[in-house]
Amino acid sequence: MVTVSGYAVREAADGHSFVTLELNGGCEFVQSMQTGKFYATVRKCSIPSTFDERFAKSLVGSNFPGTVVRVPCEPYEYTIKDTGEVITLSYNYQYLPEGAEKDVLAHEFAEQ
Repeated sequence: MVTVSGYAVREAADGHSFVTLELNGGCEFVQSMQTGKFYATVRKCSIPSTFDERFAKSLVGSNFPGTVVRVPCEPYEYTIKDTGEVITLSYNYQYLPEGAEKDVLAHEFAEQ
């Protein structure tokens, strides 16, 4: 199950605006590579929509079947907000609807 935690109005390369939904997966526990201690986190992603801002706002708090999964991608730099440290990541998170195959997402990356 994923929860719509928010929305954002973004601008496409051609200048038109569109609305994205921000999705949160369930809580999970991850072991820190630095300290070895466990911490709680939530996988997050955003997906484009055809909704207007008013309708997107009405969806905040709604639950939908599916999960947020980690998918390989081209390496990119990411700045950790709390520390300012710049790291290189080679994955992102994407929404996977219930019943869809995770291999489809990885396959899309391989074809690029």
